[in-house]
Amino acid sequence: MTLTGKESAVLQGAFLLANTLSLPSSLSSLQKADWSRVGHPVVEAVREICGQDECSSHSSLCKKKIVCVVWLKLLCGKDEKDVDASWRENPFFPLQNCLPDVNYVVLLELVKSVACANEFAHLLLSLPQSQIYIELKRLAQHVKSSPIREEDVRLFLEVWWELWKARKEQKSGGEESTEAMFAKEFARLSSESISFSHQAAKRIKIEAEDQLASSPNTDVLQILLHALKDIKDHIVSTDVCLSALSICLDSLYTALLIDQEVIIPTKEKMHLLSKAVSIREKNDEKLSPELIQDVQRDFCASHTPSQFQCNKMNLGEALNIITDLTQFWLNSGLLKLGDDANLSYSAFRLEQSVRRMLEEAGLSDTTTEIGEMDKLRSLLKSLAFPTIQTTAEADAKLSMTIISHRLKDYRKFAVLFASEKSWASCDEHWLDCLEKNQAAFQQHDTLIRLASTLMSKLHESSTVSQCRKLMKVTADIFSALSLEDKNKSLAAMLCLSPRGFFGHAVPSAVTEGFEQELNMAFNCIIQGGGGASPAASQGNLNTAASLVARVAFQNPQATLRSCCHSAIFNKGAFSLMAKILQLLPGLGGQRGGKDGSLKQNMEKSKNRSSLVCRCLQETIKNKSLSEGEIEQFLKFVGLLMMPVEGEGRCFLPPQEVVNFFVLPNLSTVGDGLFDKDVSVKLLHTALCVDVQDQVSSPHWVLNCSPFPLLYVLAQLHDQALGFWDQTTEGAVHHLSMENKELLESVLSILGQVVGAEVAAAPDSWSRALFWLYNKMEGLDWTVRFHLKPVWGEHFKNEVPSSLLTVSDLPEQEWTGLDLPQYSQGTGLLAWMECCSISDSLRSTMLSCLSLDQRRLDHVGMFSKGLLVALTQTLPWCSVSQWSRLLGMLRELITSGRLHVPFSLEYVDYLPLLDLRRFSCELRLSVLLLRVLQLLCGSSCSHWLSAEGWAHVGRLYAHAVRDVLSSVRAKLPLPSAGARMVSVSTDAKIPCVSVKATTVSEDSVMEADNNKESHMEEEEKTLPSQEVLFVLSQLFCHVQHIQVMMPGGQCESLFLSSLEILSHYKAIMAAFPDSSNVLESDNTRHFFSTITDNLENKEMKAVLQQKIAQLMTADAH
Repeated sequence: MTLTGKESAVLQGAFLLANTLSLPSSLSSLQKADWSRVGHPVVEAVREICGQDECSSHSSLCKKKIVCVVWLKLLCGKDEKDVDASWRENPFFPLQNCLPDVNYVVLLELVKSVACANEFAHLLLSLPQSQIYIELKRLAQHVKSSPIREEDVRLFLEVWWELWKARKEQKSGGEESTEAMFAKEFARLSSESISFSHQAAKRIKIEAEDQLASSPNTDVLQILLHALKDIKDHIVSTDVCLSALSICLDSLYTALLIDQEVIIPTKEKMHLLSKAVSIREKNDEKLSPELIQDVQRDFCASHTPSQFQCNKMNLGEALNIITDLTQFWLNSGLLKLGDDANLSYSAFRLEQSVRRMLEEAGLSDTTTEIGEMDKLRSLLKSLAFPTIQTTAEADAKLSMTIISHRLKDYRKFAVLFASEKSWASCDEHWLDCLEKNQAAFQQHDTLIRLASTLMSKLHESSTVSQCRKLMKVTADIFSALSLEDKNKSLAAMLCLSPRGFFGHAVPSAVTEGFEQELNMAFNCIIQGGGGASPAASQGNLNTAASLVARVAFQNPQATLRSCCHSAIFNKGAFSLMAKILQLLPGLGGQRGGKDGSLKQNMEKSKNRSSLVCRCLQETIKNKSLSEGEIEQFLKFVGLLMMPVEGEGRCFLPPQEVVNFFVLPNLSTVGDGLFDKDVSVKLLHTALCVDVQDQVSSPHWVLNCSPFPLLYVLAQLHDQALGFWDQTTEGAVHHLSMENKELLESVLSILGQVVGAEVAAAPDSWSRALFWLYNKMEGLDWTVRFHLKPVWGEHFKNEVPSSLLTVSDLPEQEWTGLDLPQYSQGTGLLAWMECCSISDSLRSTMLSCLSLDQRRLDHVGMFSKGLLVALTQTLPWCSVSQWSRLLGMLRELITSGRLHVPFSLEYVDYLPLLDLRRFSCELRLSVLLLRVLQLLCGSSCSHWLSAEGWAHVGRLYAHAVRDVLSSVRAKLPLPSAGARMVSVSTDAKIPCVSVKATTVSEDSVMEADNNKESHMEEEEKTLPSQEVLFVLSQLFCHVQHIQVMMPGGQCESLFLSSLEILSHYKAIMAAFPDSSNVLESDNTRHFFSTITDNLENKEMKAVLQQKIAQLMTADAH
């Protein structure tokens, strides 16, 4: 702000008039007593320019500008050498240059007359502290100079206290600019005054105190206290006396007794501010933001260390002065306090100052200071202060004003406002403040307190419109929070009530309104689940998470139920729902932030079931789920257990899933929540998540009854071993054969985890270990081998005694069991079962097999016994077990320990081919044919149900694919590019010979002959004919078995036949010379004849068509 030309002219005229009135003297030599005679024009001019409202910001800034100009005019002189530089460097030069010379009397009397002590103090604070010390010395001398009136004392006290109050304030742009320009110009003028000291008489009369600028003493408090002591006799009113003592005590307290800000609880601060404001309202001041700000500044100045720390004055000296002042004023009868109705603001401030001094302990170690303090305390205790009370309405009104106008600590007052349930009874004003100042409540702690108050209010209120409005405002405040604070608030809301605002009785209309909002939110999410780009998808996900979070804050339980329902019953929605919940860990009871304030609350609910687990249970309970819905359930839970990328946490801890779903369901004798298969899949997913993410010890599995869990899983595995033995009538298949392999994986992973814990502390787990081992006696002997990591070295390997007759196993590690079902001659059966359990056990069995290969009769007997044992074992194998047995069979065949004669059942004569490299594949295929012949025979065909035969077909198809892969590896098909090159080579050679004029016809012929010879040699080395022969035998074996198997329409074998024919066709296309026309025709006729035996017409037709295509390709 700058003065207009008219305002500058008014001010200039006033000063010139005052200068005229001071004749024969001038304003530059004015005495204090003469100001009342000459200062009136200047005071009137300032009031005309700045206005009569002393509290307005315009008036304050205007006065500050004028004081700044007069002060700078005081520093500069009339030397014409300065004028040329000043008009460029001094922004105040135009106004400053038109004023007559003045002295400090004019400056300070002007400050006193126009009541701008605060503005003077602000300008003073912009100077270095050493300069402040000098200027305060001048102020003190002026105040002490004659005549001394109480107005001088008021000026002195106002400047003093404003120095304390203004030290922490941040000024607005205009004020800050004024002070900065003043400080800059003040420094320039002071520097010039020192540099040109020989012209000091012309510029400004430098007083003796200026020499103190170089003095290290900058004790502002010392100057002020001594000055007050000197003028104490001139204080004649109680109000000034009370104010002076209060300022003295607060200055002493903040400069010498505290070194950090005294933190006052917000509620206590609110009561103190409310009392102060009420007192000032009684003194005809109107409640306003400016009034509250002034009270807050007083409060802050009284509780914050002063910037004016003492370097020479000690506590004893300060106490001595203040004690003398107190005693003097007591004796003078000025320390009189009014009653409750007439208490002044100065008296209230003094009461607070006295209370702080009396509460302060341990002030000094010296005897002198302790004595002075005791003396002062005695005097202060003699003061009797009346009790001041405020009303809840006044407290609420004060808080609402602070919040509405964003005054100091408004966020803390918002927390208090949200917590005070008694204030909420003032429905109209309370709700109005809440609605209009939502930004003030957008903090986690504030919102939770507001939610708690709101829940009580909803329970008590009967007005539907008001309830809806309250919920909407609170939800709007929640929606504006950051994601981290949203999660903190959700977790805290779960602690308050899983049903949120609906934890108590709420009007039905309010409940219906929320249900509509909930349904609308999820409809929007499901319908808009896709995104055109990753950025759009992420944006959609964030929007969806915000929608879910908003309704979840109002009712977490209902929202989680909707999430679970959508994830399970809306096709494909499980992934979106999981992503949303992973963004909202607060709904799982987790904080989602670094603040640990909610950990204790979550510990309280540790023994309760997870809310999301209960919602999942309620969603699927008593419902018949389809396979697709079960699959979505499993995938949804699996995604919730996955750690969130970069955060190392998961929405649903695996431990909760195991304890809530797996353990109860596996231990249920009758119908559980879902099939045992689902429980095993959940457990497998939980263990796999943990293996990938968690390496801490102890493992969370230890909190899930690990040994009973292992026993239940072992029982399931035992049931799966006799799966096909169960009768069809009333049989309960607790675990499907397809999931037997998954169960073995679960036993392996869980066994390794528990085994590691047992090995780390064997003494702690010995009792549980022996309990589990003894429980295994009632189960199949093979089950114990799946828990080998748990047993460690504590127990020997127990196997049927018959196994020890066919294996050379060390007695230190192995012991025999007399089992009725393993009588004499069953050793190979037990041996083969061991081979199927694990890779390491298979290696042990192969290395310890007792067989004399030099005796052909032993090899023959072993081969026959193995055929029978394999027939007995095959139907009960899982895919992984069957793969191990296939590897074992390959090892026995290649090592010569297993004799499998290859008969010519499908050919009249053996072609002149070298089949040695395919010996293992042919013998393995024949062996499997013999096994299936036995199994499909009259003595064994009743073993299995239709489902069992389908399983056997899948296992045999797996073996066929294994053989086919081995054959492919021995003759890889050439790439399409390689075949194109070989076809086009003949066309390129003549072209080259034409271009080469020096090449003769004989040389071209020689090159052609060499090429043909090379190709013939290459074809001779590639076993393409042998591969075709092996494939034809394999196809015949598959067709033979498919015809033999009950039902004759095993889909797995049908697909294997198609795969063999496809590869046969590919070989013929890649190697045209591998079969001539006659051989191809014979093969076609032979394949068709075998295929004619199939009962299923559709399968037969497809295979016949495939065979016809095979011959067509050969013809081309």
